Amino acid sequence: MSLSSRAWEVSRSLGGVCAYAEIRDFAYHFSCCICANGVCESRESDWWITIHSQIHGYGLCGDVHVGTALVRFYSKLNDIETAKKVFIEMTERNAASRLIDGYLESGNLSMAERVFSEMGNKDIASWNSMVSWYTKTGDMAKAIASFGPMPDKNSASWSAMIGGYVDSGNMEIARNFYDVMPEQDVVSCIKMIDGYALKGAVESARRIFDEMGEKNRLLYNAMITCYARNGWLKDALQLFDEMLQPNVSIQPDSVTLATVISICYQLGDLRFGSWINDTLMNQMGIVMDDCLRVLLIDLYAKFGCVDKAYELFHGLQRKEASV
Repeated sequence: MSLSSRAWEVSRSLGGVCAYAEIRDFAYHFSCCICANGVCESRESDWWITIHSQIHGYGLCGDVHVGTALVRFYSKLNDIETAKKVFIEMTERNAASRLIDGYLESGNLSMAERVFSEMGNKDIASWNSMVSWYTKTGDMAKAIASFGPMPDKNSASWSAMIGGYVDSGNMEIARNFYDVMPEQDVVSCIKMIDGYALKGAVESARRIFDEMGEKNRLLYNAMITCYARNGWLKDALQLFDEMLQPNVSIQPDSVTLATVISICYQLGDLRFGSWINDTLMNQMGIVMDDCLRVLLIDLYAKFGCVDKAYELFHGLQRKEASV
């Protein structure tokens, strides 16, 4: 018998060691500790399991928070059978998706599929768990078979399918899904841009970018990176300049600047790179990290600006980052 399964045996023989209120508090802290991801590595597993047996004896496993935490706990221990027993005692239907997640995280797809098929009223979380798993593992046949009959698809459902087809290299089908998506979101848009970038279809990526009504920094970063990855360096700088215009006014971050400084290095544009370092970063309040320092060191060194390069090198948190 596994260590965790003993909770079920102990619960039959253990009396009322603690008062109900104390057990209720234990249950609360138990669920909090599990959610903090520290319990599974604890050397006091026996103690935790004893507490579970007391929670079980008082019927508190039916509490959605405690029960869900227990399912997660035993799933992390790879004790899926005990996790299933916890689930059966729970009174809240939405915990089924937690059990499915537990099986999937442990690699037990067949049990996840079995639980899913036996659910009377499948919630959106359980549908999405199955679809996402299929797309992540590249099984698009099962993904579409699950996606089709979903009664209430949300943005996560559509994004999973789009991401799956992008990752499998089928941009045509990904685009079809994107076009019929009821409400196109930033996540799906970025996924499409990244997919086109990998294919070298920069103009298609730009069309996706332009079609998105309200743009944010993540979208600009994705499109600038797409340009840079495919050698459209001046177009990348033009889009970066667009970000800074008053009518757009989207503040770049360190990711944006890292891409732009790398472009400056490739184009041999010391002036623009220096302006980013000396002026823009101060104006925007962007903190210099080691990645930006190394890129600027390379830029200054390329043009023989040894003093500037050394000054930046001196500020590196990890000197080996520059090697």
